[in-house]
Amino acid sequence: MSDAELRPARREDLTGLPADVAPRLLGAHLTTVVDGQVVVARLTEVEAYHGLGTGPVADLGSHARMGRTARNATMWGEPGHLYVYLSHGIHSCVNVVCGPEGVAGGILLRGAEIVEGADAAAARRPAARTVRDLARGPGRLGDAVGLRHPVHDGIDAITGRPLHGAVARLDLRARPLTGVATGPRVGVAGEAGTALFPWRFWVAGDPTVSAFRWGRGAAEAAAPVAAAVKRDTPSVLD
Repeated sequence: MSDAELRPARREDLTGLPADVAPRLLGAHLTTVVDGQVVVARLTEVEAYHGLGTGPVADLGSHARMGRTARNATMWGEPGHLYVYLSHGIHSCVNVVCGPEGVAGGILLRGAEIVEGADAAAARRPAARTVRDLARGPGRLGDAVGLRHPVHDGIDAITGRPLHGAVARLDLRARPLTGVATGPRVGVAGEAGTALFPWRFWVAGDPTVSAFRWGRGAAEAAAPVAAAVKRDTPSVLD
């Protein structure tokens, strides 16, 4: 995609519910400059998460399901900032904050193609065997783009204002992708990880999309709703 087909993201682009905004991020570019090294990631897989009181259905898979805490405070802030949290005490994962300020929501960036700065990303991801694996999965993506918890939590991807030596910028497609695949979120426990929450969105067939796995108890919880919602075959958004 040429630069003419991308445009800078605006706050108003991100004020809807995360489950509604998330597909809009597919094909978008996240650009980071960390320690002088530029990396551009084309987003291929995302997941939406709502907070307490956000939307019509309680999202028990969200960090903000119980309300505002010191850990999830960024999710309750201005849309367009990045919520960067630590997973398993090792990996920094990146989310785009969505929804009106004061209403918690985030979109986890699960997978991306590194379209610029592959050498810098590879230096941060020495375990990656191929270019497609540089940002295939949320922890790998966070490592590849160089954003780290806690120093970069809250960085503004709309204004590009520096934070602790890093800059982030989000550019959206001028025309949203069509034919987006959707299904249950990866590794989320219980009903929140079933087809009752088809809030994972990805570019069908893209090699940088991560593999699906059930969360604890999610496969068992999915069984009662299998008749009402197709569990094994993802639907397609037109």
